[in-house]
Amino acid sequence: MTDSSTPCRIVVLLSGNGSNLQAIINHFQESTSVTIAAVLSNRADAQGLNRARAAGIPTRVVAKADHVTREDFDTALATEIEHFQPDFIALAGFMRILTPAFVDRYEGRLLNIHPSLLPRYRGLDTHQRALDAGDPEHGATVHFVTAELDGGPSILQARVPIEPGDSPEALAARVLEREHQIYPMAIQWLCEGRLRWRDHMAWLDGEPLSTAVVVQA
Repeated sequence: MTDSSTPCRIVVLLSGNGSNLQAIINHFQESTSVTIAAVLSNRADAQGLNRARAAGIPTRVVAKADHVTREDFDTALATEIEHFQPDFIALAGFMRILTPAFVDRYEGRLLNIHPSLLPRYRGLDTHQRALDAGDPEHGATVHFVTAELDGGPSILQARVPIEPGDSPEALAARVLEREHQIYPMAIQWLCEGRLRWRDHMAWLDGEPLSTAVVVQA
């Protein structure tokens, strides 16, 4: 939790459209306690950068092509992040696997949203995989980031029923709507001090979370 007299500062990392960024912008646009300090991307053509600029948020690009190794990229990314002195960092469709050194540097301060009901379907193509498995439901999970891909402690989940004849695209669209609801909520909890990282676990309101909180539609 940050000093109550100063806003909680968030830096958002993204690679694409930035719809989750837009949900975060919309949620906190009237807030005096949370500010989006900057939006960074590994892609200069990411639509999310335009969303940030339209909201008056500083942007930076750290391009993969400018760095030989993953370690070099992550070092440059951290340097740019530190210019904005964030309290927390939110990954919002950031399509880079971060190095363990980067994750360790920001331990307990990194959030991500993943389009599946973790621990099911880590990685890519989650909607098709859920359909192929015949699952009755799918969804999204907000979690703390660790060095294990999509393996950090889960915080919040939203569940979406899978309907007969669903396509990956239709399912993805419904899941995305729920992402837009739960990600700002988790960020708010973190900034309010309700959500904490302790002993490599997520804690909410002073109690460890053995499973994610499920948010109903």
